[in-house]
Amino acid sequence: MVEWLNLGQFKRADIQFVDEFIMAHLNYNHLYYFWMTYKRGSVTAAAQALFLTPQTVTGQIKLLEERFKGALFIRKGPKLLPTELGQLVFKYADKMFSLSYEMMDIINYSGQENQLFEVGVADALSKSLAAKVLESVIPKDGRLQLRCIESTHEMLLGQLSEHKLDMILSDCALDSDKQDTLFSKWLGECGVAFFSSEPLDEFAFPACLETRPLLIPSRRSALGRKLLGWFEEQGLSVNIMGEFDDAALMTAFGCQKRRIFVAPSIYTEDIMRGGLVYQLGTTEAIKEEYYVIFAQRMIQHPAVKRLCEQNFSELFAGINE
Repeated sequence: MVEWLNLGQFKRADIQFVDEFIMAHLNYNHLYYFWMTYKRGSVTAAAQALFLTPQTVTGQIKLLEERFKGALFIRKGPKLLPTELGQLVFKYADKMFSLSYEMMDIINYSGQENQLFEVGVADALSKSLAAKVLESVIPKDGRLQLRCIESTHEMLLGQLSEHKLDMILSDCALDSDKQDTLFSKWLGECGVAFFSSEPLDEFAFPACLETRPLLIPSRRSALGRKLLGWFEEQGLSVNIMGEFDDAALMTAFGCQKRRIFVAPSIYTEDIMRGGLVYQLGTTEAIKEEYYVIFAQRMIQHPAVKRLCEQNFSELFAGINE
């Protein structure tokens, strides 16, 4: 037989005692330090994020282990691995602290006069096109503070999962099997063109790509991997001189000396303006794609809603100015 506790039969002092008794059994600071250590993969990394010493974090986790009467981590060589108990505790702690971050995000963007919108932009993307996409989220009254961070897709995805970003603009779709709390939306795509600082009219495209050192996006990016696959399909033996994480740096570097570089085809006129760069050819077999990825908690954010409702078909067709 289950006996339910009726707080109505207790005095205020008795209820306070019950509350204090329950809270004394679980220190949420200890739980937070464990959660951070689990997510960061080491005590040292967690301590750096928490601005504490590793000894402090270790001591707090030991107190939590005493409370749960079991080890939460085991050390295997240099690695710190969670036990079965640790995995169970993390499962619930992750829900708790993710909800608390979500609550603070919602309160912050709904209560601020000028909303802060932190966006990560994959460095492999064309910055001009990315800027035009982000322009669509800025309201007419200007009540939005945009903060942009550049990095690789993988690093940005990690920051998004840790609630350090509100949204990311990337060239990679979201792997839904790995991220059940994140959503992605395809925005559009465009073909790519190849450029050189000198004309190569004596060579047909794409054979001309074999005649000069080639600069391409990093193979860590989706476009870089597509290019490598396309070269193989075409039977091209290209001389890849450099791989770049930053699309703007690749373009600037490619305009120097006798090199070939890649850029979205819709910006051919802009790149060739001034007559210093020549187009060698284009292909629609390779696409630079744009995706927006955001956390579930951001679905109601005004900037995310504006971006998801926007039609970018004209922009990616090269019509939008």
